[in-house]
Parts: sequence; C-alpha cells; structure tokens
Amino acid sequence: MGVAFRRPVSAIEGPEALDVYEVAFLAGGAQRVVDSAVIALVERGLLKLSGSRVRAVGEVLPEHPVECALFASCPHHRSAASVLAALRRSSEVQKIARRLAARNLVSGSRRRLTRSGRRQLRAAERGEGLPDYVFGGPAVLPDGLVRRGVVSARPLPSGLGRALIRMGKALDNSADTGSDSGSGCDSDAGSGFASSCGGGSNSG
Repeated sequence: MGVAFRRPVSAIEGPEALDVYEVAFLAGGAQRVVDSAVIALVERGLLKLSGSRVRAVGEVLPEHPVECALFASCPHHRSAASVLAALRRSSEVQKIARRLAARNLVSGSRRRLTRSGRRQLRAAERGEGLPDYVFGGPAVLPDGLVRRGVVSARPLPSGLGRALIRMGKALDNSADTGSDSGSGCDSDAGSGFASSCGGGSNSG
C-alpha cells in the first residue's frame, strides 16, 4: 500500500515511554487511536476493509488491548462505521485517555493537550519509531481502499449532521406536497433519499 513506516510500530523509548496508541491519542484524540488501529491491522493482514464493511481475518491475535478489541468486534463482516464508533467509546480507548490524564499530558473532559503533552508529541514526531499515519491520520495514506474505508467510517461533524437532518426533513415535506400534485413522489421516497444522504455522507 506504500505507507511510510519509520520503524516497526513500537513504544517510544525513554523514561516516560509512550506506546503507539498513546501517541496517537496525543496527536488526534480517540479518533486517531481508532484510525491507527484499523490501518495497523490492515497493514498486518489481520483486518479486511471491503467498501463500507470490515472483517477480522487470519488466526494471529494482536497483542495491544485496542487492537484486540477491534479484532474481536468483527469476526464477520460488519459496518465499519459502527465498529469504529464502538471502539471510540470502548474501555480500552478510555483507559488510554485516563493514563495520559494521570501523567498530566491531557486535561479536562475534552482531553486537551497540556504543555507536557505537546512536548511529548513533538518528541515523538522527531523520533523514528512510529508510522506517519499516527501523526497525520488517514490523510497521509495514498488514495485507495484503506484510506477511503477509514475516512468513510468517521462520524460526521455535528454541524454537518444537523444540516443533513434538516435537509432530509425538507425533502420529506416537499415529497408530501408533491404527491398531492401528482408528481409521483411520496413521503417514503423522501425518507429513503434522506437516509441515503445520511449514509453516504460518511464518505467524507
């Protein structure tokens, strides 16, 4: 796939060593942890992305708790969006946030980087221990199935999601009005279109 690895995914050395997913959290929060786990397992042949679906493959179990949770969540084809959403809320990812908070690397309910957290992240970026996607997310991947699959499974920004809901309601209303004028549209057709918009918007 052509992803640029700096060295095999491993912990950053030093007295305050962070593992790959702790660094990912500093770089982009829970979403970056999830994205990185998906990409890592695909790279190692343990996960298969097929359109909007994801499935664990092979018999070699990953070792990291986040990867184990992801691998166990999709023994059969499942919606990538639902799998990744569940992983973002999982105890494994929340434990990472709590560990970083306990070390004063993130603070507050939104887990913002502290000065120490920013310093640790800069040190990790200067090192040679982690793949580029840990820092830059799926945007650093070459265009292809993996990049599109990871991006499409991400949640919508809250503002965009509300806009699409309003658009769907407007389409429903116009469909109801149109059915009276013999246009052949009905509320079910409008609802179906709104639903398809909601699903397709995950591709961005």
